[in-house]
Amino acid sequence: MADSLVTGGAGFIGSHLVEELVERGERVRVLDNLSTGSIANLEQVRDRIEWIEGDVRDEAVCRRAAAGVAVVFHEAALASVSRSVEDPRSTHDVCATGTLNMLIAARDAGVRRFVYAGSSSAYGASGRLPNREEQLPLPMSPYAAAKLAGEQYAMAFHEVYELETVCLRYFNVFGPRQDPASPYSAVIPLFIQAILAGKPPTIYGDGEQSRDFTYVANVVNANLLAARAKAVAGRTYNVATGERVSLLELIALLNRMLGTSIVPRHEAPRPGDVRHSQADIRRARDELGYAPALGIEAGMERSLAYYRKTR
Repeated sequence: MADSLVTGGAGFIGSHLVEELVERGERVRVLDNLSTGSIANLEQVRDRIEWIEGDVRDEAVCRRAAAGVAVVFHEAALASVSRSVEDPRSTHDVCATGTLNMLIAARDAGVRRFVYAGSSSAYGASGRLPNREEQLPLPMSPYAAAKLAGEQYAMAFHEVYELETVCLRYFNVFGPRQDPASPYSAVIPLFIQAILAGKPPTIYGDGEQSRDFTYVANVVNANLLAARAKAVAGRTYNVATGERVSLLELIALLNRMLGTSIVPRHEAPRPGDVRHSQADIRRARDELGYAPALGIEAGMERSLAYYRKTR
């Protein structure tokens, strides 16, 4: 029997969450199909978790995974805008239908709380910064639409079935275990890998586009708070630092930290990419007690140490 289920628990964010839950003495069950995650990410806790290899698109697997747990942390997703542009159906099947499968399983199993990993991509090109949770969503990619659909399903399950759901909109999470080898890698591991190899990183566009880069430990903390906070069911919260950095500023920071002076190369902007993203985190601070403990520089130092070690 487990206290918590982490779907996508062998992935980048999920594995960090699993480790923290285990360190806190919780019994943890992990569900992952290893399509983008790796069992190596759980090396430190592999003998202290209950492991299920399976897919959230499989209803029977979802029911098995949810049985007997109090809290579901739903991290499983195909987290890539560019992948969703190429293959919108797979993104929908995992992010929207997979979430619905897990919500049904959680409802039927009597789960107390369901914490959903949403995405800041829901805001799209709103033209209003910082992004606040009450803004009208304007998804610009199939990924954004699928993640928003999962969020709406979670809210509906709270309203109709009284399942305690809490949605966390992540803003550009980075940190150790992000895979730079994938064609759909996030920008920070790709930039780090290129500069460590002495090669120019690629920027799609002019580099003035900006993001609220959020270190993974902050996201883990937000999940733990969301699982326990009172009177937050049915609510959505931004999880970020509340600050934004342009891609050119990010390159300059990496060059300074590594003692390099590498100039990026530029290619055409990609469809579905948002120009600017920045969170208003006041609701999370006031209602969850969330505060980002690590900013971009401290998080980057830890990330650089990891990628240097694993090159």
